[in-house]
Order: sequence, then structure tokens, then C-alpha cells
Amino acid sequence: MRTTHTLRAVLALGASISALVTATAALAAETEGENTIEAIVVTAQRREETANTIGMAIQAFSGDTLDQLHVNDVKDLSSVVPSFSVSQSYQGIPTYTLRGIGFNTINMSATSTVGTYVDEVAYAYPIMNTGPVYDLDRVEVLKGPQGTLYGRNTTAGLIDFVTGKPTEDFRAQGTVEVGNNRTVNVEGMVSGPIGDRLQGRFAFRKENSWDGWQKSNTRNETLGRVNKLGLRGSLAFQPTDALSIDAALTYWQDKSDPLAAQAIAFNPATTGSPFNAVGVAAYVASHQPTDGDQADWEPYNQRAADVGTGLGLAGPLANDNSFVGAKLRVGYEFSDSLRMVSLTSYNKLERDALFDWSGAPFEILVQRGYGEIKSFAEELHFEGEAGQLSWLAGLYYGKDKILDADRTMLGDHALANQVTTLSIIGVPALGLPPLGLNPFNTAGYSALEMSQAFRTYSDIANFETETKSVFVNADWKVNDALKLTAAIRYTQDTQDYAGCSRDFNGNMLPNVNVFNRTFYFGVYGATPAPITKGACVTFSPPAKSFGIVTSNLDEENVSWRLAVNYQPTSSVLVYGSISRGAKAGSTPVNAANIASQNAPAKQELLTAYEVGLKAGLFERRVQANVAAFYYDYEDKQISTYFKDPIYTALARLQNIPTSEAYGVDGDVTWRATSNLTVIAAGTALHTEIKGYTGINAAGLAASYDGKPFLYSPKFQGSLTALYKRDLTENLGLQAALNLRHQSKSHADLEGDPRFAIPSYSLLNGSIGIHSLDDKWELSLWGRNLADKYYYPAISNNSNLIVRFPGQTRTFGASFTVKY
Repeated sequence: MRTTHTLRAVLALGASISALVTATAALAAETEGENTIEAIVVTAQRREETANTIGMAIQAFSGDTLDQLHVNDVKDLSSVVPSFSVSQSYQGIPTYTLRGIGFNTINMSATSTVGTYVDEVAYAYPIMNTGPVYDLDRVEVLKGPQGTLYGRNTTAGLIDFVTGKPTEDFRAQGTVEVGNNRTVNVEGMVSGPIGDRLQGRFAFRKENSWDGWQKSNTRNETLGRVNKLGLRGSLAFQPTDALSIDAALTYWQDKSDPLAAQAIAFNPATTGSPFNAVGVAAYVASHQPTDGDQADWEPYNQRAADVGTGLGLAGPLANDNSFVGAKLRVGYEFSDSLRMVSLTSYNKLERDALFDWSGAPFEILVQRGYGEIKSFAEELHFEGEAGQLSWLAGLYYGKDKILDADRTMLGDHALANQVTTLSIIGVPALGLPPLGLNPFNTAGYSALEMSQAFRTYSDIANFETETKSVFVNADWKVNDALKLTAAIRYTQDTQDYAGCSRDFNGNMLPNVNVFNRTFYFGVYGATPAPITKGACVTFSPPAKSFGIVTSNLDEENVSWRLAVNYQPTSSVLVYGSISRGAKAGSTPVNAANIASQNAPAKQELLTAYEVGLKAGLFERRVQANVAAFYYDYEDKQISTYFKDPIYTALARLQNIPTSEAYGVDGDVTWRATSNLTVIAAGTALHTEIKGYTGINAAGLAASYDGKPFLYSPKFQGSLTALYKRDLTENLGLQAALNLRHQSKSHADLEGDPRFAIPSYSLLNGSIGIHSLDDKWELSLWGRNLADKYYYPAISNNSNLIVRFPGQTRTFGASFTVKY
């Protein structure tokens, strides 16, 4: 039945494209006119080709276009690639979604369904992309499963940031930006020859905003200050005509404020609870957000204060994250038809951030997140041509070591208050005696000690992962019009995990040793030994004891791609492909009461069927690209709930056995005049979970059959106009306007209206003047010009439902000089 449904979907998608081919070929012209659209050269298949000759859905943008649209952050890409979106988890980790395929994790140790690369080096963890974006030659967005050519398998696609390379002639550039929120950004680049056959390039960007854009609802405080620095140095060396060596070193630091949340409601487990902190209900009722700058967080003097053994968290709410990345690429040309490439990389990220996800001026969820990622990779491949055959074959090895940890404070959290209060007064009907009579209170904790307990604890996890793969890709040019592609990659992924939630400074001992042990005895018939200071508080029902949770994933998969490219004219390409991609299994870092909360989810697999058309029309003044796709999704990884006997519902990862996505997306570039270029892009999408029953936020079984994926609107679209013309003999005008719209989506599977994300549109733009000799440029720019209140993400902090708003209007002026 499932195979029949898939075949019907593929045939329907094929019909939606084939009807266009005949008409398109008639409209296409072989000549190039004055207003011909310039083709962007990309390396999507690890060799230089124009995007319009590759049978794959690709959007590519030059660095100049991105500068004109003021794209300085990965999330800004969604303004021109509407099928790509970025939301934020409550631990500040970005979540990427492409064509509806994403992974709603909160952990910095989790890889994404959307791979990100910088100059072909995998930045496998999204937190690695939170530094500044600058000095780009172009950005390439490849849609659909990727794994046969790039280092890490992904199910949604990948984004490759191609940085500016050292040049053989001397060049220099500097930019100063000033804007609202007391913003001053400085960016610069210098490039040129250093010696015989040796070139170098150095680029940097420094971002500062000294005024926060988010304002506390209850006091004179702000968050949203920006403090980022990015540095990149690169060398290009050609010792001989056959040998080339490219090396790069990248560093960034981020000391910016975290995003503050907006509380909008109580979650099902705490709605109407008598254990909500005094004043929380009144605050939520009277401070429903209507603007992006409205937010709140716990006052400093309360957060920093020690309460018995519950030590506070002092210091500003801010990130203190840094990243170092090193790359060495060695290429050797044995002959015109045989080449070797070695790509070696090492990335290291360190995190130490203090953030408050309470969404209210109470201690509901305050955390210090800290950890480290060390990622090494080596790829060796050979490539060449033999007659009509172009081929590439190689090996890949990656090894990562990760510490992912946090310390959490819940001093005003309803569930923490419930546990400590009931531990003191007892609930005989539930088999919980008053504290003084509880036989599990062998340490003789007092009512005061119990009331001060459960304020703070830690989650600590260590990972070691390895990826090994071998891959082959071949293109066979049957004739001038027809090309066949076949690619395959075998991958073995392993992950060793050890972690748990831990006591911190003895603060968890009273509630765990009394309340938790009492309930575990009643539910599991277990009498676990009491924990000691700093020990694990995660309980294993099979072992009937507290302790470290360990797991090992040892998985293998075969990703592949088969494609047919048909090019009836030089400006028309029709293609069809079937491909399979995988995303390695993942283990969460949760506040884990029960060991199964930290059980891993196995790898997910996605089989994609796609047909597409790329056509240059009207003397190549119009470039139209359209693709229809069907995704057959197996074992989709998702963060969902686990039914807990004490805390109602707690987070864990699970696999959804069967789901699907299908749709049509495309983009049209129109060179309306020699001065005006218009780019329209859009994605119509349907996503659906099949036959899955899980646990909802109330701890109850619920069917999610037919529900859409998280953060997957049915429509996303953008319209961009780029204008440039001469004003005088020496002076020119440039302008850009960008509008992005997306329809409503959901941040949960249950369809709870409180997790609904309404449709919204964002307007960005710039206008300026420049010298016609390209020596300088002055521009005014703005993002979210209409000051739209929107929220890309909604989350549940297990007490309150909170929104994470998009940034309010920003604007400023930029001045650039070039040499």
C-alpha cells in the first residue's frame, strides 16, 4: 500500500513538471542579450559549474547581493531562501528547518538535519554558526538529502558558505556601520600576494550594540546587547603547477546577551496549580506580549542570592562563547584527467553562557550552559574524467569529543515547589507520610532544609562520536543533451554517551532521598540507596538505583543518488532524481528524572523523489527554476514527552516510524531592465505524520496521526528587488527591497492554539550611492522595517509556555571604502 502511494505521488509530481517542458523550450533562446542574467558558479558537486546546469534544487547568492541585503547572520538567509527557517530552542541553540525537515533539539551536542559547511568543512553543530557572517564570495543552499558528496549525511539539505579567497592582486576593503540601539559594526579585508606563488587574505568583523532591544516589563532593565568578533586568515600556495595548498584559520567570540522569553500561559501540568509561585499568574495575565521588545527575567539580586545549599548564579545574563577552526586543503594534479584532494579540519568550540528562559520576573528556569566541542575530520578523494565519464571517489573520517552541560535553577518553579511542599506536609492518600514520619528520611532533613531543596541541579553529558565513510559519484554524459548521475556512500556512525542529572552542592539531597525514593518504592517497589553530594539523581527502574546513564549507538547506512539530466537547449534543463539521505542517531541531554529520558533515538532516513526544470527565458532575461518533491521519511527524530509518575511529562527523544512531506518550490530571477533585477522564490509544502501515538504535555497518550511537522508552514515566499543605475558620470545609485512571508505553523504536535505561530511578513531594504569606479559606497539599511511583532519559536519550560520573539526594527547607515 505504501509503495503504491509513493508511486502515485511521484507520477503526480512528474506531471506537474512535464507539462511545462514543451512551452519552456519554445520560449528559451540561445542568444544572450544586453540584460542577460549572469550565471553563478557553484561547487555543489565539488567542482565548479553554473547552478543552472546542475540537476538539483540550488539557490545561490553572491557576497555582493548578501551585503546589499545586509545578511550578517545565518538566520538572515531565510529572507532570500524562504524554504529555510531558523528558530531558537530555550537553551539558545538555533534549530534549522529546510523544506519542513528539522530537528527540535535544545542541545548544543546535537547535529542538524540541515548541514552547514564553510569552504567544504562541516560545521556539524549549529552553535558553531553563531559567530558573525562576513567576507563571503557566495552562499549555496542545496535542497534535499545530501550525503554522497559532502562529509556528513543530512536529510534536509546543506548550506555552504564560500569565503573570499586570497587574490593575486592587492585588494583592501573597510566598512563602518552605525545604527539604532547604539550599534557600531566594523568590517575589513585585505588580500594580495605575499611572495612568489603565495597569496594571503585577512578579514574581520566586529559587532557591538550597547543598548538592549528587549525591555523588562517590571523594571528598568534591558537585554539584547551585541558583542561579537570574527577573524579569518587564509593562505594560498602553489609550489608547483600541479600542487596547490590552501590553509585557513578562523576565530570568533560571542559575548552578546541571550534572547529573553515572553511568558504567555501555563502548561497543562501547572495550569491552576496551587504550587505556582505567588504572583506568577497575575503577571502572566497582565503582561500578554503585543510587541517583540516586551519580555522579562528574574531580578539579579534574587538570582545571585544563595538560599541554603541552593547556590545562586551571579554575573550578567550573557554568552561567553568562542570558536577556533583550522583547515588545510592540499590538491595535486597528476594529469589533466586525474586529481587528488586532501581536506583536513579541526574545529573547537567552547561555551559558557548564562541565560534566563523564565519569561517572567521569577526563577522558573535560569541556566548556565557550558561545554566544549572538539571536532576533527579528514577527507581524501580522487577525481577525474575518462571520456564522457566524470567521477569522484574518496574516504571520510570524523571524530568528535563533546562535553554538554548546564546548571539549572528552579526556585519559583511550580513542580519544584510541589515536590518540596508535599514532602513536608505529606499526602497519605499517595503513600507519602509527613516529613517527620517518612521512613525514607533517614538523614533527618528538617522542614527548612526541604523547603530550600530542589532549587538547583546540573545536567552533565560526555560524548565521543566517530563517522567513517567511503563514497563514489559518477556523471556519464550520454550525449550533448543527456547526462546520468549515480552516487553512493557507505557510512558507519558510532556514538558513546555517558551522563545524568546531578546534585549540586547537596541541594537535591532532601527531595531526592525523601520524595523521589518514597515514590519509586510505591511505583517500582524499589528501595534505592540514598544519593550523596554531587551524585547522579537520574533513576534507572530496571537497576532500581540512581547512577550514570550510558549508551552506545553503532549504526550504518547507505546513502545514494540516481539522477537524469536532460538539456534540450543550452538554456533549458529538465531533471529527475531519487536519493536517500540519513541523519545519525542522537542522544539528548535532559533534566532526567528517569534514565529512559536520556535514551538515544536511532538514525533517521529520508528517501526523496524530485523532478525539476531550470530554464533561461526571453534571451535569458528570466531564469526560472522549479522543483516538485516527495519525501518518504523513516524514523524521524523528534523531542517529545515521556510519562513520568512524579512530574507528569518530561522530555525525551523518540523516533516517528513513518511520515511524509511533499511540495513544490522554485525561484524566478527577472532582469527587468539593465538597472532592475527581481527575484521571487517560494515553497508550497505539506508535511504529515503517519500513525504515531505518543505522550502529550499532560502526560497522556495522544494520537498524532495526520499532524504536520514542527515549524513547517504550508507556504513560504520572498520577493526581492535589486536596483542599480548611474546618476552622474562618477556617481551611482543602488537600492534593495526584500519581502518575506510565511503562513501559520505550529511549535508542537498537539495543535494546542497556544503553540500556534501566526503568519507574518517581514520587510527589509537598503538604499545608497556609490562611486562608479567602485572605490566607495554609502547606504542606509533596515531590517523588519514595519516593526512587525513575530515569534519564530514557542517552547514549554515545564511551568510556562513562552515565545521567543524576532528582533524589532533595526536600521542604520554603512560606509564602505575599497582599494
